Amino acid sequence: MDNESIGWIAAIIIGGLAGWIASGFMKSDTGIFANVLLGIVGAAIARFLFGLLGVSFGGWLGYLVAGAVGACILIWGSRAVRR
Repeated sequence: MDNESIGWIAAIIIGGLAGWIASGFMKSDTGIFANVLLGIVGAAIARFLFGLLGVSFGGWLGYLVAGAVGACILIWGSRAVRR
């Protein structure tokens, strides 16, 4: 998401939560570091994809939702590539 709405530490914490939610939802066994990366990168991907559709998220809750959705997309994509 944009840096004006949340800070770096908040992005790491919320990204970790989003990655943890996504790994639980997708039944993926990832560690803390991977959860943080999944959440942060997933939020960026989800923001881009939802931006194409004209949907925007704001604040901490929006970052969490976008991060979880984007992390699920990343987990799904990595599984598709491995197969």
